[in-house]
Amino acid sequence: MAHIKLGVDEREFPGISGLMRFRPETAGPLGALAEVLLRGPHPLSAGERELIAAYVSGLNECTFCCASHSAFAAAQLDEGMTLVDQVRADLDSAPVSDKLRALLRIAGVVRGDARQVSQDLVEAARKEGASDLEIHDTVLIAAAFCMFNRYVDGLGTLAPEGKEGYAASARRIVESGYLS
Repeated sequence: MAHIKLGVDEREFPGISGLMRFRPETAGPLGALAEVLLRGPHPLSAGERELIAAYVSGLNECTFCCASHSAFAAAQLDEGMTLVDQVRADLDSAPVSDKLRALLRIAGVVRGDARQVSQDLVEAARKEGASDLEIHDTVLIAAAFCMFNRYVDGLGTLAPEGKEGYAASARRIVESGYLS
């Protein structure tokens, strides 16, 4: 259970969903940020952007965010959870495009120490066809998910076990987005 009283049943509103209900004044801007970064018009697919969120959340060992965004990515990628699991297990051998692999490498560095994002990493992504917008938004997704991960874990929110609840949330996110 969360470290503070959220005023909701955490089994019904686990992870960030309970926190959003606790503080709707901050939920609006946070939801809007997620909507723009993960669902708005973009050269990277929504599934690829969710994969970046899941990858960073996995590196941060944030159970709730990793499981939820893995489910959201899987629901929007043709290869589903198989691809998500492969990326999380071994980025170097995962069957993703060289561009996405280069962007995920940048995301991983942002997650650890963003000051270590080098011109070489950026140039490697550009060489694989990444645009400045894709590089920018990869860094912003990674940075935002470090914040989201710390928000969820710092307040000790509930992370449901099993995949059923996350699959239901994935259907809702794919259909209605982060502002519903």
